[in-house]
Amino acid sequence: MSAPLGDSDSRPEAGSTVRTETKRRELRPGQRPGSRVLVGRLLIGSTVLLSLGACASWRNPPPKDPEALADYKEANDPYEPVNRKMYGIQMWAYHNALRPVGKAWAWAVPKPIRNSIDNLNQTWYMPTVFFSDVGAGKPRRAGDDFMRYVINMTLGAAGFIDVATSLGYPHHDSDPGLTLASWGVPSGPYLFLPGLGPNTFRDAGGYAIAQGLSPINYVPRGYGLLTFNWAYNIAGVLGGFSSHIDEIDQVEQDSLDPYAFIRSAWQQNRASQVESLRNDHRATVPDWYN
Repeated sequence: MSAPLGDSDSRPEAGSTVRTETKRRELRPGQRPGSRVLVGRLLIGSTVLLSLGACASWRNPPPKDPEALADYKEANDPYEPVNRKMYGIQMWAYHNALRPVGKAWAWAVPKPIRNSIDNLNQTWYMPTVFFSDVGAGKPRRAGDDFMRYVINMTLGAAGFIDVATSLGYPHHDSDPGLTLASWGVPSGPYLFLPGLGPNTFRDAGGYAIAQGLSPINYVPRGYGLLTFNWAYNIAGVLGGFSSHIDEIDQVEQDSLDPYAFIRSAWQQNRASQVESLRNDHRATVPDWYN
């Protein structure tokens, strides 16, 4: 093991200086590679949001025609020109990289294994779901989250198998963006961010919070854990895209304006999730207890 950086008694030989320094950087105690990824994501996201807020030239001015103005407000997309460009960038990446790689992934990896990887991603995201439901003041949902996490991490082989659903703890969607919505934080304008897809100012902020809550971002260096971190994230991306390729292709084939269709579908689904969270007034005690 290499000596700590501050150890003045450690003197590498001249010919091994670069190798020693590289090893130190790779195995520095307490260093978290995920935190660098997290900071990078936050900086990129913050830059995008600040740029959008500062550049009025990127906004579509509200139309004067009453009917057109109503459509403009319903779409909630004042940054549509730049959003469409971002959508174009993502679809270029989809057709030239993500789609063929996702197809290869679905062909090469058997469905049971892909399902297990999806279960793993879902289980390891549960701490974020749990804290989101706690923040929204939904103790019953948070209790279900906790039980689901414990059951799948133990009986489900660290999350590869979804045992919790069969025991009465099904998966439900929740994230910090929904928590902010439950507090009455306005959604803000619609955004399309490459790599993240449909969003709003509120949900982009929620995504940044989610990154801070995700335990995978705090995996330390060394002992193969850095490799696992990257493999986990790559497998999650491939699994996510490979399971939606047919849907994306169908939208592009059937829709006259795929961008507008995706925007509308996402906004309706997001509004439904917010409404479901707000209307969840279940008792704290699970149904099976009675």
